[in-house]
Amino acid sequence: MHLPGRKRLDTEELEEAWQPKLYGRLIALGLLAAYAIAFVLENRSSVHIHFVFATARVSLIWFVLLALAIGVVVGILLTQLDRRRRRRRAAQ
Repeated sequence: MHLPGRKRLDTEELEEAWQPKLYGRLIALGLLAAYAIAFVLENRSSVHIHFVFATARVSLIWFVLLALAIGVVVGILLTQLDRRRRRRRAAQ
């Protein structure tokens, strides 16, 4: 039954509007955000970090994030050094 003034639902338009990749990415992004929030909440306790000449008390999450940042920077630098070494070998 078609009501006057209402647009008829076309199943082909509905199939074209359905974007499973988009919804999959949105769900994955939501799960990743929930995991990140849970990770931060689980690692908010304070810990002692012992350096050679000093000791610091910081939140565990900041220590984990600092270690991650240092790892990323070192990885990028090592990649650049390897790339430079390969270019020099190719030029010789």
